Amino acid sequence: MGGRRYIAAGLGATGFMAALLLVLFRPLGSPAIAQQNSPTYVGVATCGGTTCHGRSEADGPVVRQDELMIWQDPASPAGAHSRAYAILRDPRSQIIAQRLGIGQASTAPECLGCHATPPGQRGTRFLTTDGVGCESCHGPASGWLSSHYAVGGTHANNVSRGLVPLENPRVRAGICLDCHFGSAEQNRFVTHRIMAAGHPRISFELDLFTTLQAHHQDDDDYRQRKGQSNALQTWAIGQTMALERSLTLFASPSRGIEGMFPEFYFFDCHSCHRRISDDTNFVPTAMPNPGRPIPSGMPPYNDENMIMLSAAARVIAPGAGQRFDRDVRAFHLAIARDRVSAVAAAARLRESARALAAAFASTAMGRDQTFAIINAITSEAISPRFTDYAGSVQAVMATDTLLSSLVNDGTVPAANAARIRADINIAYRAVRDPNAYSPGEFRASLGRAAAAIRRLR
Repeated sequence: MGGRRYIAAGLGATGFMAALLLVLFRPLGSPAIAQQNSPTYVGVATCGGTTCHGRSEADGPVVRQDELMIWQDPASPAGAHSRAYAILRDPRSQIIAQRLGIGQASTAPECLGCHATPPGQRGTRFLTTDGVGCESCHGPASGWLSSHYAVGGTHANNVSRGLVPLENPRVRAGICLDCHFGSAEQNRFVTHRIMAAGHPRISFELDLFTTLQAHHQDDDDYRQRKGQSNALQTWAIGQTMALERSLTLFASPSRGIEGMFPEFYFFDCHSCHRRISDDTNFVPTAMPNPGRPIPSGMPPYNDENMIMLSAAARVIAPGAGQRFDRDVRAFHLAIARDRVSAVAAAARLRESARALAAAFASTAMGRDQTFAIINAITSEAISPRFTDYAGSVQAVMATDTLLSSLVNDGTVPAANAARIRADINIAYRAVRDPNAYSPGEFRASLGRAAAAIRRLR
């Protein structure tokens, strides 16, 4: 079995989200594994046997077998999915539901869409109170459960029966983004109105979130069956997927408009939520952003993923990156004109993002590219664009997760990375409180962390 993957923030194991592997019980070809026409959620309890995923410690020759214990961890980020339903009974959730006029948060479809396993046909052992259970990510298990533990079974066969191939970063990102950004599906989108009622801001970064939720070992067995993982590639593809999702939903009439206004969820919060004063001596806290050529006073689109992709493209695909940067500027300009122009520009930018995704997926990414992208994120060409909180959060998460990848592949000794932990933590503290966010202070702290990482090179 492979060891746990290092993460500079000390937040736990990494790799790619848990794959439910083989346990040798039923011979392949048993009638019990016939494909079902209507997939059914069978419930977390079905996965929880001591010979499957319900042990109290890792003890399996192929799978850990303690996956449910990790999922149920009451304190760590790894247990966040199991806590997703319980949080709906907290006072804060009840107040949010009251403000929205949707009844009890624990029964409101607007909340259950993401705080529990998605709607669908459910078996007798399924419990909504399990929150975001195994099948929320791996798919309804009725079609693939038996083949999943069959003698001689294969991952490809399980996928053909409905198991979600989460080893594919694009597939995994799509599943995660349904809740960690938003979906066209009903009750799976945190609108500005929901946030105004008190819901936390949404933030997502695929490789870091994968690290926090990993319930498996990224070992030789895993790599033989599902391929070699690459943290840098996962990070880059996650950024493109997040931008694609954002632009797709923005262009949708059901998501991009809220009454007579645009859906403000898509825009930079700090462009409006800043201190204001009529005092003639008051100095506005807003800073000019060279990546957003829009008139003063216009709410800018949240460009956190655009900034990260621009930095990555400078290293991996400069030609496609130039086109991408042109389309980013054109999109911001179009928003300042009218919605028709903005939707058309969003479509062009989405195609540019997809071109970058293809380049990232087909390019070998290793030590040199990782160091170069960290450097690009903090370069003089990119850092002036860190004028809003969301973009800065993405930058520090990227710096952290990419440093982790250098440790995991043996390029940087863990002890050396630990010595610059203080620099990374300073950058995290700079984005801990949105209300205290200062672009200048953040750029300085991120620069110190990046300089320390460059010295490791």
